[in-house]
Amino acid sequence: MYRTLLVCRHAKAAAGDDDFDRPLEPRGERDAAAAGRWLSGQGFGIDRALCSPALRARRTWELAGAELVDAEAGAVETVHDDRIYEATAGELIAVLNELPGSVGTAALIGHNPGLEDVVSVLTGRPCRLKTAAVAVLTGPGDWTAAEPGWAQLREITEPRG
Repeated sequence: MYRTLLVCRHAKAAAGDDDFDRPLEPRGERDAAAAGRWLSGQGFGIDRALCSPALRARRTWELAGAELVDAEAGAVETVHDDRIYEATAGELIAVLNELPGSVGTAALIGHNPGLEDVVSVLTGRPCRLKTAAVAVLTGPGDWTAAEPGWAQLREITEPRG
């Protein structure tokens, strides 16, 4: 069985002294919704979203996730995990390794440089993620198998609103 990981960088945030509570700029709001429309159009059945608790990441997923709401299934199950904020690739892999086997597709919403690093480590390929970018990875086995070289990078998209 293959797993799909959608690595989503937060959308464009406003400048601010308190990094954790930086809001999205108007462009970021539009781009986050566009990312959700792109995800919806791809037909990903996201079983769980793992999101940084920082305001810009939460708002990005709120807008993107709203585009994915299914009339029957409802909203995507979302977990806000403190470990995702300012995480290294190793810390992000540890979070992924805890996903249950019932999760076939997961979204990881957070920040650089951790997200670029985790994509690079998991795929063995350099990666650049601009704001609101989505990287699509697939890997075999359970989430506990996610380790360096585990995944293939299927694509990177940069939806714009």
